Amino acid sequence: MQLNIRDVFIQIMDLLIFFYHINFLYLIFSDKARLTYATTVAIGVGTAVFVIWWWWNRKQGPKPPSKWRKVGELSDMVMYPVKSLGPVRKTEMECTTLGLKSGWLRDRTLLVIDLEGRFLTARQQPKMVNVSPSVSGSVLTLSAPGMMSVSVDLAQLRGKSFRVAVWGQAVPARDCGEEPARWLSRYILQEDVGLRLVYYPLDRPVRPVRQKNVKSFPKQEPIDAGAYPDETSYTLANEASIADLNTRLDEPVVAQQFRMSFLVKGPSAYEEDNWDWVKIGNVIMRNLRPCTRCIFTTINPETGTKHPNTEPLKTLRSYRQITDPQIRPAVGDSPAMGIHLGLRGPNGVVRLGDPVYVGIPEEKPPPVTSPS
Repeated sequence: MQLNIRDVFIQIMDLLIFFYHINFLYLIFSDKARLTYATTVAIGVGTAVFVIWWWWNRKQGPKPPSKWRKVGELSDMVMYPVKSLGPVRKTEMECTTLGLKSGWLRDRTLLVIDLEGRFLTARQQPKMVNVSPSVSGSVLTLSAPGMMSVSVDLAQLRGKSFRVAVWGQAVPARDCGEEPARWLSRYILQEDVGLRLVYYPLDRPVRPVRQKNVKSFPKQEPIDAGAYPDETSYTLANEASIADLNTRLDEPVVAQQFRMSFLVKGPSAYEEDNWDWVKIGNVIMRNLRPCTRCIFTTINPETGTKHPNTEPLKTLRSYRQITDPQIRPAVGDSPAMGIHLGLRGPNGVVRLGDPVYVGIPEEKPPPVTSPS
């Protein structure tokens, strides 16, 4: 028989009222010891009621809609196993709380750090985007122009986990050893030492929502943090939005400059700004917040160099700034392109060409009015 939590709640409330009356009778007719006993029971029942009420209210959080509207289809799907390095494309991948996954490949679960434990990105070292990762079984291989490739078996990593700093937050890590550390140091810094490669040792996110985002983006939860991404495990861009941006630029950009998880074709430009619930194939997600943009967008993914006129960031700032007073304090002058998504259902596989849907808001029943 299925448990109806609302009925249980009502029954416990009735029980609490019963004990309240018992307590009242003891107050009149019984001695002090019995009164103390009755009071203790009443407090215990009250505590149980509060706990069940709290649990039941948590279960009453926003639910996915029952009706969906198709808006397009998935035209590209990209994973970045090592934060700030090159992409990996697959025709199908699994969506998990840590992001896209394919075997030992997991999105942004490897990180380049300095010797102080601070993460390094292509914002400081643009040539990082020219490093190409690949995985065969559990063996990760890194390749770059002018370099012999280097490999590390992720299944064989041993050693004690430690903490690294990602945007001021401490995140677990496990070192990948001397060979990839020396290889990255030589390619990026032209030194034998200076950088390390680390691997995320858990299968769940552990970072809380960054404090500046708590009030501005109430839909965002700790489960959305992923391993090492800046904000969330998933991002989505719209082909039409990027095409509209390109009409404003002298030199067009490519979608990869925005390093999105998903690219969708079909919706009109910037339609994604107003989506709430999103479903790709059978995987349910929710739009958590706009995806704000930084200097990373100015890096050419083919050459690993920054645009001399900071495009497309400069143009984006001219027409895609966020003016909402609730959000503005958290994003400042950063313009938006695309959205952040959070997984709001079970894990599932998504494939290129999958339909993309948005939820149709439930219609509220008309208010009941008394006949005149």
